Amino acid sequence: MARLDFGNRITRVLILVLTLFIASACGDSSSSESLQVGGGAFPFETMRSPVSGLRGVVSTSQPLAANAGLDILKKGGNAIDAAVATAAVLTVVEPMSTSLGGDAFIMIYLAEEDRLVGINASGRAAAAVNLKKLNEKLEKHQMDRIRGIYSVTVPGAVDGWFEVLEEYGTMSMAEVLEPAIHYAENGFPVSEIIADAWESLEDSEEPSTRETWLVDGERSPRMGEVFVNKDLARTFRLLATEGRDVFYKGEIAEAIVNYSNDHDGFLSMEDFAEHTSTWVEPIHADYKNYRLYELPPNGQGIAALEMLKILENADMGAMEHNSAEYLHYIIEAKKLAYADIQKWNADPSFNDLPINQMISSEYGQKQFSRISAGQAMEHPSSGIPDEGDTVLLEVMDKDNNAVSFIYSLYSGFGSGLVAPGTGFSLQNRGALFSREPGHLNVIEPNKRPFHTIIPAMAFKDGEFFMTFGAMGGAVQPQQHVQIFLNVVEFGMNPQQAVEISRINHNNGFRVTAEPGISADVIGQLERWGHEMTHRTTIGGVGGAQLIMFDRTTGTMTGGSTPHKDGMAVAY
Repeated sequence: MARLDFGNRITRVLILVLTLFIASACGDSSSSESLQVGGGAFPFETMRSPVSGLRGVVSTSQPLAANAGLDILKKGGNAIDAAVATAAVLTVVEPMSTSLGGDAFIMIYLAEEDRLVGINASGRAAAAVNLKKLNEKLEKHQMDRIRGIYSVTVPGAVDGWFEVLEEYGTMSMAEVLEPAIHYAENGFPVSEIIADAWESLEDSEEPSTRETWLVDGERSPRMGEVFVNKDLARTFRLLATEGRDVFYKGEIAEAIVNYSNDHDGFLSMEDFAEHTSTWVEPIHADYKNYRLYELPPNGQGIAALEMLKILENADMGAMEHNSAEYLHYIIEAKKLAYADIQKWNADPSFNDLPINQMISSEYGQKQFSRISAGQAMEHPSSGIPDEGDTVLLEVMDKDNNAVSFIYSLYSGFGSGLVAPGTGFSLQNRGALFSREPGHLNVIEPNKRPFHTIIPAMAFKDGEFFMTFGAMGGAVQPQQHVQIFLNVVEFGMNPQQAVEISRINHNNGFRVTAEPGISADVIGQLERWGHEMTHRTTIGGVGGAQLIMFDRTTGTMTGGSTPHKDGMAVAY
């Protein structure tokens, strides 16, 4: 019977692929609208099944990392312990996406207290930098944008790990780092999608970078090849034995600062010693009987909340999923919300930001009135006038605590720089600072830049319901909204919600659509003024993970997209 079930599933998948191909080629979506599979509309069929458990679920972009987190849960650790362990293994196995040299934003649901907390573990610019000095350095080194050593900000993730473990974890840093140390010391087989992304570093001219990440300093590892990183294993051991201070006051900080000095950078030991993470209160927007939570700026989660407040003025559930009308409203709401964050999103400790206005129902209604039902906008301005590469993991434990944890370098391999002997890349988050004098996000001493990485959670009828997120830099808020609506308006399960075809508005009129969006829909959107790129392979909108909690049964169910090598695992 198992063989028969498996064969039937393969048959359904092959039918799905063939049907979508025919619909795309012929512009006929009628077959996909009429066929029913497994009790749901055919377009909601997925390549993977959701994964359920009663004692814990971990969902992330690489299987070894997901299983490392699950092992921590099986040993009696809680969701916070498992999240840090998973993040640490991702540092080893997906180095183009994340690193000890990066930043993190973490949202935690504490089930016993029925309370959400958040931590902003992002770093700041050097105290010695300002716009004038930066421009002088860029001119000196013939750079036209913020890159290389000038894009490096103080890494914040490590401090965030220690903070969440100390406050809410049950295990020591040494215990949760054991899996990461094992894979760094003994090696791991490189997975397929990660191997493809690794090739981008072969063009690097930086000696320490090539020595760290290329086989024999010459080429990226191939799929299935075992990769060892002894330097990173040593760094992890230092963190396990000497604690946070070795990174911010000891030899790791010294290695990074010395490397910065050698490259005419700005970073100092004082910048590291004075770094702190910030505990923050999540912000939210209500949509029907649901409440979506994001973290406040300097992250861009506020854009997802504004999009929801705009879209609540349309009956999104009455529209056909991924129809031209449905996607048009999402695209236009995204443009309006992003116009606001491009102007108003910055370090709140430096600026008075209109956060409450941006996520209010009144402002959402005003923004909605700017949308034309049959005409695309190109570059809308902010509706508020002047007044004066990433990894994601979701975890739930047996006590129903949940963690949404996003951790990143920004670009692939970040700045492309590695302080010799450390085994990890330095982020290039400073590239997101503005060089426009007077802009809220202009580079200043000890300032945090605009950040793209955002964790999310949602409540239903006042109770915890799901933890989720998406990867892909600037695309994340619009992906949060599409995933959220997939669940709320169309009743999708966690795997459907993250895997079903999505769109990504790029800039101006340009929009990318994944396979599964019909040719008829693409044609209608083009007639309304959208410039559509219809991908023939999955990708272009960012991977995603989601864990949903059924309070009645106690079941936790996870989904993970095939955009990445990862998976959801449970027990």
